[in-house]
Amino acid sequence: MIGTGWAHTFGMELLERESALAALAGYAREARRGDGRLVLVAGEAGVGKSALVEQFQCDLPDARWSWGACDGLFTPRPLGPLYDLASQLGGELEDVLRAGGDREELFRAVLRQLSEPGPLDVVVVEDVHWADEATVDLLRFVTRRIKNANVLLIATYREEDLAAGDPLRAALGELARQPATRRVGLAPLSADAVRRLVGSSGLDAAALYQLTGGNPFYVTAVIAVGATEIPVAVRDVVLTRAARLSIQASAALDAVALTGARADVRLVQSVSDCPPSAVDEVLASGLLAGDGGSLRFRHEIARLAVEQAIPPHRRSLTHARALAALEAASCDDDAQLAFHAEGAGDASAVLRYAAAAARRAAKLASHREAAAQFERALRFAAGAPPATAARLYDELADEAELLDRWQDATEAGERALTLWRQAGDQLREGATLCRLSRVLTGSCSGLAAAAAAEAAVAILEPLGASAELAVAYARLAGRRMLNGEDDAAIALARRAQALAESLNLPETLSDALNTEGSCAANQEADWATTLNRALEIAVAHGLQRQAGRAYWNLYSIHCWQRRFDEAERYYVEGIAYCDEHDIDSWTFCLQGVRSDALELMGRWEEAVSLSDDILTGGSASPLNRLGPLTVLGVIRARQGAPGCWECLDEAAASADGSGEPARIIHVRLARAEAYWLAGEPGSALLEAELADDVCSQADPWERGAVAVWLRRTGSARPPRGELAEPYRPQVAGGWAESARRWTILGCPYETALALHDADDEVALRRALTMFHDLGAPAAAKITRQKMRRLGFRSIPAGPRTATSTHPLGLTRRQLEVLDLICAGHTNAEIAAKLFISIKTVDHHVCAVLAKLDAPTRGVAASHAARLGLVRAVQS
Repeated sequence: MIGTGWAHTFGMELLERESALAALAGYAREARRGDGRLVLVAGEAGVGKSALVEQFQCDLPDARWSWGACDGLFTPRPLGPLYDLASQLGGELEDVLRAGGDREELFRAVLRQLSEPGPLDVVVVEDVHWADEATVDLLRFVTRRIKNANVLLIATYREEDLAAGDPLRAALGELARQPATRRVGLAPLSADAVRRLVGSSGLDAAALYQLTGGNPFYVTAVIAVGATEIPVAVRDVVLTRAARLSIQASAALDAVALTGARADVRLVQSVSDCPPSAVDEVLASGLLAGDGGSLRFRHEIARLAVEQAIPPHRRSLTHARALAALEAASCDDDAQLAFHAEGAGDASAVLRYAAAAARRAAKLASHREAAAQFERALRFAAGAPPATAARLYDELADEAELLDRWQDATEAGERALTLWRQAGDQLREGATLCRLSRVLTGSCSGLAAAAAAEAAVAILEPLGASAELAVAYARLAGRRMLNGEDDAAIALARRAQALAESLNLPETLSDALNTEGSCAANQEADWATTLNRALEIAVAHGLQRQAGRAYWNLYSIHCWQRRFDEAERYYVEGIAYCDEHDIDSWTFCLQGVRSDALELMGRWEEAVSLSDDILTGGSASPLNRLGPLTVLGVIRARQGAPGCWECLDEAAASADGSGEPARIIHVRLARAEAYWLAGEPGSALLEAELADDVCSQADPWERGAVAVWLRRTGSARPPRGELAEPYRPQVAGGWAESARRWTILGCPYETALALHDADDEVALRRALTMFHDLGAPAAAKITRQKMRRLGFRSIPAGPRTATSTHPLGLTRRQLEVLDLICAGHTNAEIAAKLFISIKTVDHHVCAVLAKLDAPTRGVAASHAARLGLVRAVQS
């Protein structure tokens, strides 16, 4: 047990928490039956989350309890709570930690240990609002897998500490949507509860309630001081209590305030040079709680009040003593050592420990923590050798890229490049140029990315065969491919493959095969064999990024060739792989292609929903935003909905910046269509010709699309080269054959457009019906205008049967999800049945629960049955 909360410490009753305790007891009973639970306990600072859980521990003494906490004092070591738990659980988990195991080993070790037969395991992780990425991933991993374990996992956090765009808020939202997750929210105390706590203390209960808002920490802290006048701030309450301590006890208190969420008693005594009696005095004051050999503040507010009152010179001295004591004890927590080194102003120690902490965090995929530690090290790198600082900037660039901080990644890469040149290390200069090219590609700076890739090869080739040269060849091959230079790209990719095979570099080999296969698809050669080989190598060697890229290439090429049925397996397998390995960047890539495919198949509602998910997720790169922006823009144009141009303008800027013909063509044709639908033929013609300007090295599908839009907008330009099958008759005026082929391919909007190009009344009426059925009133309006010009009569003014909005606002996809919820399917089963990712299912389930005003899936099913919304679902 960590210690007692404020209410227990001051002999005060835990009020208005009966329902929360009853809920926890219910979840514990479910967990005992082998139906594991994650309980998220949320509330503002000081509302009594810890006090609630501590009371629950008293109510559940026969369970096996273990506690961990996230630390907000310094950038912590990743998986800090796991270290806390390992010291209590021991066994395999402690062994794997000591052996420096990787993420997967650690995650599976803790899951196995918690799943062992025996008493109910209650695991508490406090202050998750300070969690590093690896800790959140651990919670996600365990939550998905405790369905059949007798485990109750309790995580406390403050919602108000998470900004709207904070990635941790999104992660907690995802956790909250897991089937095993339950929520307990704590509200402040009522005025009546404050009156009961005040009792006969002589304080004005009404004034105390008004001052504190019913926050239990504030209330109990003021009552504990016994002031006859209420202080204007709780800081005054805490410092009033601290002022009563002896000099030695005060020094111990300061040491704890500067040490972290939990301070070792021996460390505190060493830093403050105080006797055990001083520690006893601080514990008796109620400011600190004891946990075996550790001390902690009962509340972060109190710790902050004490820390801010420590003079700067004493703070620096305390940090220096803490650093020396930790080093003497052979402490292996580099994050804590780096924190104290910075506080002490010890530059060499900061460089040593912050860099080590950053690399450990990067290995565990705690990228925010890794970036923070690299930045800490670089603040003290002014006197370091250029090569030392250059390596740190390289590593910071990697982490910033993974965090969607593209400008920071570019700046760090450029600083590294300058320093490697200063150090005269051409091998590292070439490697940094390759990294910079990748970052610039992701941020849609195509010309600069190509220049960096070319410079890397020029620098590395004279140095002879090396792993760096193989990577440079592969990177330049990728840039050539994106620029439409397929022959040059294939030649470079094969050079990279030869070097990679001779030097045993599977990652570079897979990368080069990915590029060659994509180029082969553009040339209508055998591409699937090459890409499948790239995938096999990546999966066999655990190369997650390359596996993600291979899945994306296989899915996107099948979709681009309108082979949707064959494409489906690569999407399902690819999303499952990316979800399992937490490679969100390739998840976004796959989902971006998915939104395009859904648009082509006429499933616009799903395309819009998925595009919105990607764009509002906050983690997609500028390059990965481009596809969803285009899909949203063009669908809004067809529907006559607002917001079309804000999407297409951003998409055009990114596409032009990328320098990639395929992306430029896709966006420019979307803009041509939007102008055409808006009745602006001149602007539509200009956009179609801008697409044609970059069409010389496009593939047959891209050339076909450009040729059709040139013809539709009245351009005099002729088609370029060979066109894909559905486009050939359309360009020649064979609208019927084109419509037939588009129908076979499953592209209803393209079918309707082909029919629209006819002068035949039957064809135009069919086009009008199809536009109405698709929900494309702007396109239908264009067709009606053409029919009027041709003199046709009795033109339908709108859909024969107006589509009715669902009374609860449920979309078609959400109704499908609701049906499967009612049939008792899990999110994973729903994902498999609907061929979408688990994360997308999470989004739909959350939306369904919100629209039905249902706190749980069971309640949603009951509401659906009562409202007659349940439909038969095939198993």
